[in-house]
Amino acid sequence: MSRASLLSVQNLSLAFGSHTALSGLSFDIARGETVALVGESGSGKSATALALMRLIEREGGSVTGGRIDLAGDAPLEITSLDERAMQQVRGNRISMIFQEPMTALNPVMPLGEQVAEVLRLHQGLDRKAALAAARAAFERVNIPEPERRLVQYPHELSGGLRQRVMIAMALACQPDLLIADEPTTALDVTTQAEILSLIKQLQEESGMAVLFITHDMGVVAEIADRVVVLCRGEQVESGPVAQIFSAPQAEYTRNLMAATPMLGGGAPKRPLGAGAPLLEVDRLCVRFPVRRALPGRPALDYHAVNGVSLTLGRGETLGLVGESGCGKSTLARTLLGLETSFGGRVRLSGQELTGLTSQELRPLRGNMQMVFQDPYASLNPRLPVYDLITEPAHIRNPMTRAERRAMAGELLERVGLESAAMDRYPHQFSGGQRQRLCICRALSVKPAIIVADEAVSALDVSVARQITDLIARLQKEEGVSFLFISHDIAVVERVSHRIAVMWAGQVVETGPTETVLSRPLHPYTRRLLSAVPHPDPQRRPLERERATDLRMPKLLLPRDTDPERIALREVEDGHFVAIRDTVELLDYRTRAGAASETPRNVRSEDVGSMAV
Repeated sequence: MSRASLLSVQNLSLAFGSHTALSGLSFDIARGETVALVGESGSGKSATALALMRLIEREGGSVTGGRIDLAGDAPLEITSLDERAMQQVRGNRISMIFQEPMTALNPVMPLGEQVAEVLRLHQGLDRKAALAAARAAFERVNIPEPERRLVQYPHELSGGLRQRVMIAMALACQPDLLIADEPTTALDVTTQAEILSLIKQLQEESGMAVLFITHDMGVVAEIADRVVVLCRGEQVESGPVAQIFSAPQAEYTRNLMAATPMLGGGAPKRPLGAGAPLLEVDRLCVRFPVRRALPGRPALDYHAVNGVSLTLGRGETLGLVGESGCGKSTLARTLLGLETSFGGRVRLSGQELTGLTSQELRPLRGNMQMVFQDPYASLNPRLPVYDLITEPAHIRNPMTRAERRAMAGELLERVGLESAAMDRYPHQFSGGQRQRLCICRALSVKPAIIVADEAVSALDVSVARQITDLIARLQKEEGVSFLFISHDIAVVERVSHRIAVMWAGQVVETGPTETVLSRPLHPYTRRLLSAVPHPDPQRRPLERERATDLRMPKLLLPRDTDPERIALREVEDGHFVAIRDTVELLDYRTRAGAASETPRNVRSEDVGSMAV
C-alpha cells in the first residue's frame, strides 16, 4: 500500500450464496480524496460498501477473496477482523451514509439520542456531554434550530434534513473514511446541491476520504477526483474524473454517459391537436388542518396547494418540477380524487370533477391513472403478473380468465416485455421491468391521462432512459397525455412539451419546456436550474456558493387567507410567470426579449424578493 493511500482494496471478491456479486475489484483512496464508484443496480456498488463496513455477512453475503487495508497509527486488515474489533471501526474510523435515511434512523428514538449514542460508544462521553456534542454536530452540518431538532423524531423532518442528521451521525467521531451510498438519489436538485456542498466542505475541513456511490454521472462530475466503473460485478474502467468523462475507454462507460440526461439536450415539440385542453385546473387549493379553532385563537391550515391553475392538452406531456414539499404529489393525488380540494375547479374533457362523491367519481377514474415512484410497493407481491396488470380493467368490466390472459399478453408486448412473463411474480423482475408493469396496469383501462409521480427517480440512468423512451412511444401510438412529476429537470426536459415550476404550493412559472429552461424568468426557476449538476467536470464551479434555503418561511396560514396572492401573467407567447404588479410584468417582458444564458448562481437578494 502506497504512503498516500488511506484505504487499499485488492482483488476483492464477494458472493451471496452461489451468486458471485463482485470479482477482482481493486482501487485505492488517498486522504482527502473522493473516489466515485459508479454502475447500474446489481453491479456490486452497495455490496462493496457493505464489505468495507463488514456488514455484508449480515445480509447473507461473504468475502470470498482479496483484502481491504486501512492505514493509520494502527493499520488494519479489515477482512481479517472479528465482529468485536469491527465495532471499534464502524462509526469511528469508517462511517456510512445510507440512501434512505428514514430506514437508517430509529423511528422511536429522538434524533439527539441517536447521535449521542455513537459518541457515548466510541468516545466514552456521559449522556450530557454526548448530547452537547450532538448539538454541535447538528450545527456543523447546518441544521437549523439544532436545539429543537435534538428532541424531534425522524418523521418530523424533511428528507434533506434527515440526510443532514445522517451526515452529522456519520461525522460525529471524525472518521478517516466516509462511505456515501446514493445519499442524494431521492432528493430534489437544490437539496442535493446543499448535501454535496456540505460533504465537500466538511471533507476540506477534516481531510477525510470519501467513497461516493452513485449512478448519477452529473454528481460524479461535480464531486469526484477519481472514478471506478463497475458492470455486473466486474471493474471495467478506472481513472481521473476528467479522463473518464473526456475519453472513456470501456463501451459500458460510453453507454452510461450516453444514457445520462443532460440539461440543454432539447425538448420535444408540442404535438399538433394538443390545443384543446383535456385537463383544466383552475385556482385549485388543498389544505390540511393543523390547529383547530378555539375562542380567541384562529384555526391554522397547511396550504399544500394554493391557487394552482394549469392545463394539459391531448397527447401532450406536462412536466411538473419543484422541491420536495412544494405540493407536486398532493396536486396529483387531488386531480385523481385521492385528496379533497379546499377550493378551485378541475375539469376533464369539459366535465366538472370538483365536488363529486366517491361513487360519482368511480366511473370516471379510468380516464386518469397513476404510476408511482416505487413500483415494488405498488404491486401486490402475492399476485401473478397477468392478475396484477388486468385488475383495473377487470374491476370495471369483469372478464374471464382467458380474456385477462389475452389482454395481459398484449399489454406486456406493448411495453417491451415478453408475454411469457405473465405467470411470474413482481419479485422476479428488475426495477425497470416492474415500472413497465405499472405502466401496463395503467394502460389496461385505456386512460386519457397518466400521472407519473417520480416514476424514474429511483432507477439507473440507462433504465430511466428506457422508461422515458417507452413513455414517448406510447404517447405517439396511444395519444395518451402525461403529467410527468419529477425533481430531475434534465429528465423532464427530455419527455415534456411544456413545464410548470411549483414552489410552496403555487405554480410560479410555466410555458414551453425549451422556453422556460433556456429563458427562466422567475428567481426560483433560475435558482432551481443553477443547482442542476452537469455531467462535465470542466463545468465544476471553482467555489460553490452555499445553497440558500428557498422554502416559504410561513406555510401555516389562517383559513381566511386569500389564495390568490399572485397571478400568472403571459410575458411572451405561452410563457407565464407569477407576477405581483404591472412594473414586475414589464420587467419580465424586457428580460424575455433578451435571450441570455441561464445563470449559474442567483444572488441572495434575488431569492429574498421572489414574487410569492
